[in-house]
Amino acid sequence: DSGRVDVLLTTGGTGIGPRDNTPEATQAVADRIVPGLSEEMRRKGLEKTPTAVLSRGTAAVRTKTLIVNLPGSPKGAVESLEVIAHLLPHAVKVLRGARHD
Repeated sequence: DSGRVDVLLTTGGTGIGPRDNTPEATQAVADRIVPGLSEEMRRKGLEKTPTAVLSRGTAAVRTKTLIVNLPGSPKGAVESLEVIAHLLPHAVKVLRGARHD
């Protein structure tokens, strides 16, 4: 809430196991959900890993911070971040008040 963090990445806890609760924790502190980011990570993830469809990771905004849940596996986290990395600078600008033309 201090405005000093633009993007917060979490890793793990996004599956369907009994201890996977990162999406719920993210939603509990979120002001708004950003479904397109997690949808795109899942869509592109399916091209390489069929089980990507089981990911429940979400993306959200709290104040001016974008929160993105990444998978717990290093490979999945890197691949997911590669899918959305080009969008993050624009998202940060918009959260800081820029118009999104």
